[in-house]
Amino acid sequence: MTFTDELNSDEKELLDKVIRGEVSFHRLDSMTDKETAIKIRRNAVEAASETSFEHIQDHSLNVEEVTKRNIENMIGVVQIPLGVAGPVNVKGEFAEGSYYLPLATTEGALVASVNRGCSVIRKSDGASVRIFQDQMTRAPVFKLDDVVKAKEFAEWIKQPGILEQMKEKASETTRFGELIDVEPYVTGNTVYLRFSYDTKDAMGMNMVTIATDTLTTLIEDEFGAIPVSLSGNMCIDKKPAAVNTILGRGKTVAADVIIPAELVKDRLKCDPDTMVEVNYRKNLLGSARAGSLGYNAHAANIIAAMFIACGQDAAHVVEGSTAITTMEITKYGDLYCSVTLPALPVGTVGGGTGLGPQTDCLNMLGVKGSGNPPGSNSKKFAEIVATAVLAGEISLVGAQAAGHLARAHAELGR
Repeated sequence: MTFTDELNSDEKELLDKVIRGEVSFHRLDSMTDKETAIKIRRNAVEAASETSFEHIQDHSLNVEEVTKRNIENMIGVVQIPLGVAGPVNVKGEFAEGSYYLPLATTEGALVASVNRGCSVIRKSDGASVRIFQDQMTRAPVFKLDDVVKAKEFAEWIKQPGILEQMKEKASETTRFGELIDVEPYVTGNTVYLRFSYDTKDAMGMNMVTIATDTLTTLIEDEFGAIPVSLSGNMCIDKKPAAVNTILGRGKTVAADVIIPAELVKDRLKCDPDTMVEVNYRKNLLGSARAGSLGYNAHAANIIAAMFIACGQDAAHVVEGSTAITTMEITKYGDLYCSVTLPALPVGTVGGGTGLGPQTDCLNMLGVKGSGNPPGSNSKKFAEIVATAVLAGEISLVGAQAAGHLARAHAELGR
């Protein structure tokens, strides 16, 4: 077959060894430079799948950096279209001003919908946003002899002196992170310790994992409790869970806006009462009947698009999707709309935030890197994301209230 990449004789010899199974994909990185390793892996996959790649080899990423921090066995890059919505006016404690929203998606009509919501918010004097809590969690699990020892352990861990000792130990593992609290949860002879940290501008999963690992060693030495796993799923990471919607994880953030009744009629082509009715019967009552942890129209759509554009961990869309959307009529007959995101894990340093295209998107929002003071950039970003979700909710509920949803998808969904 014809390969996408031209190979010299040495590279062809190495490719043959890979195809014969003599050299693993992973080993290639130590046998040649990164670009060549990527090229050989790509050719090997072409041979195995009897296909020829036409697109994944075209990209602008720095492969030396990417292969160190973000990916293993790299063969190329998958591109996602990037659109922009806005501007939207944000009145937060950290985000104050007008912002264009970068949205990476393959769903036709999504950017147009968010753009309409941004227009409504802008003409309503902007959205107010506040962060109520900021903590990243990790919850190791310990097995004790019985419930007697489990209670002793749970009481021991809550002693002020022990907490201070753990805070000091955790601080040795990170320059910016800080242990805030620990809460024990007991199931028989099993104890879960839910550690909460302030991770500043980092989303912080790596930070809290390293710190918690150090603390489990301290706990084992001081109390004798043996850790079963560094993560016991009481954290809880990348899974929909009531504990995160109640106690929060990452940023707990809420945004709201009051939309004049005339603007609802003019821009959304419906009336406030109908939007309230749709929101109640769909987002609240319908979600309750379905047993959903998310009481919203499509918060995950906007969070996913912004997360991908801005280098966030896309799997954390799970937590973000548990947003609650409320709508009610004000005493003046206008429409009050809000979204509350109990668990929004975001960061402006680390992970995918260092990738070239994602850096561009973060710079668009003015949140790239560490803030001054530390933590301010990630909070600013969270406020902007919450406003974007609010825009998306207003537009979609409005479309459903006006009976325009199917038409919009037919026209823009391609």
